[in-house]
Amino acid sequence: MTMRLDKFLKVSRLIKRRTLAKEVADQGRIAINGITAKASSNVKVGDEMEVRFGQKVVKVKIEKLQESSRKEEAAEMYTILSEDRVSE
Repeated sequence: MTMRLDKFLKVSRLIKRRTLAKEVADQGRIAINGITAKASSNVKVGDEMEVRFGQKVVKVKIEKLQESSRKEEAAEMYTILSEDRVSE
């Protein structure tokens, strides 16, 4: 099973809104398994994703895909591997 990147980011609550997830992806700030990803890229369980939020880079491993989630379930969709601060 795969899911669009922008939808995964919204459902997992890594990024609150799908439009914002699309913007971040379009700016080239998301990489899946080391490859820069578009909003329409598909993610699957086991993928490693890196998201750059301003000064911070968050690396997560995708654990589970689901169409919708409650707030409590959202964090189960991924595991944070690392969070690093980036100096510009």
